[in-house]
Amino acid sequence: MNPPDNHPSERITEAEHAVMEVLWDRPRQTAAEVCEVVCTGRDWSLATVKTLLSRLVQKGAVAAEPDGRRFLYSPLIEREAYVGGESRRLVERLFGGSAASLVAHLAESEALSEEDLDEIEALLKELRS
Repeated sequence: MNPPDNHPSERITEAEHAVMEVLWDRPRQTAAEVCEVVCTGRDWSLATVKTLLSRLVQKGAVAAEPDGRRFLYSPLIEREAYVGGESRRLVERLFGGSAASLVAHLAESEALSEEDLDEIEALLKELRS
């Protein structure tokens, strides 16, 4: 069952997010297929991936479809909805709900490239028209 507002019932951890990214890129994968992507470069085993998938199923973020002796996993939440929710939580938690404060902080810490500034400027023009 999908949680309300297309959000998981609990927060997704960083490790779980890595698994979600794989499933968002290509739904209906086995745990072994997910592991082929996320275990590379990490000290993770297939058992670790199965545990993460199980947690994501419990949280309502992933569906597990029986396929013979294995399961095929697919996301129940959309990447855009998840990113939007996480972005709002970040702005609220760290910047008192002010997106302008976030941008100011990034600018002051020189975390914005010229390309970033051009993209922000274009987005603002689009939003105002």
